[in-house]
Amino acid sequence: MHARAADLDVLARKLAQLAPLSADERAAVMALPVTVKDFGADEDVVREGDIPTECAILLGGFACRYKILASGRRQILSFHLPGDIPDLQSLHLKIMDHGLAAVLPSKVASIRHERVRELIARFPRIGSSFWRDTLVDAAVFREWIVVVGGRPAVGRTAHLLCELLYRFRKAGLAIGSDSFRLSLTQGELGEALGLSLVQVNRSIQRLKREGLIRISNGLVTILDWQGLQRRAEFDSTYLHC
Repeated sequence: MHARAADLDVLARKLAQLAPLSADERAAVMALPVTVKDFGADEDVVREGDIPTECAILLGGFACRYKILASGRRQILSFHLPGDIPDLQSLHLKIMDHGLAAVLPSKVASIRHERVRELIARFPRIGSSFWRDTLVDAAVFREWIVVVGGRPAVGRTAHLLCELLYRFRKAGLAIGSDSFRLSLTQGELGEALGLSLVQVNRSIQRLKREGLIRISNGLVTILDWQGLQRRAEFDSTYLHC
C-alpha cells in the first residue's frame, strides 16, 4: 500500500523537532516514495540477521527494539513512537544485530535505502537531522544501561514511566499534560527493565501507594511529576529534546 501525504506528516514533524525544515525540505519528505504495511502486536518488522534494503518509519502504534537471549528470554532495548525510524542504522550497517517488532498494532512505512541517500544528498540538513537522531538513540541506550544495571526495581520502573511521559509529550501524543496510553503487559515491562513479573508488579504497586501514579485500563497518569522524577533520579538531558 502506498503512503498518503498525511501518513508522512508524522515524520516531517519529528524531523522539524530535530532541526527546522524549509518548505522545500518538508515537501521532499512528504513526497518520499514509501510503501505502508500494517503489523499486528508482537509481529516482527525486521529480524536479527536480516540484510535489509529499506528503512522503517513508524507511522502509528508502538514498537520496540529487542534481542533474544540464549535462554529464549527477550530483552527489550528501547521503545519507539510514531515518527521514529528505529532501523536507520541499516543504511550503513549491512546486517541487523537486533530485531524490531510492533508492540501494539502498528502502521509502518518502508523507504528504500537509495531513496534515503538521495534525500540526504539533496538536503544535507536532513542528513544532519538523521545523524542527530542516531546520536540521541545512543544517549538513550547509555541511560538504559545505567538504569537497568544500577537502579533498584522501583527506580527502574519510575524512570521508564518518566521517559515515556516526556517523549509522549514531545511527540504530541500525551493526554493532557500528565497522562498517556500505554497498553504494555507487565511481562513486556519486565523485558525492558530486566525484572521478573513479581518485581514489576511490586514496583507498580509501590509507586501507586506513594501517590505518584495511577494506571487504569492502559491509561497511565502521573499524579506527582516532580515526585516521580525524584524517585527515578530522572534527568531528561539524555533525550536532547
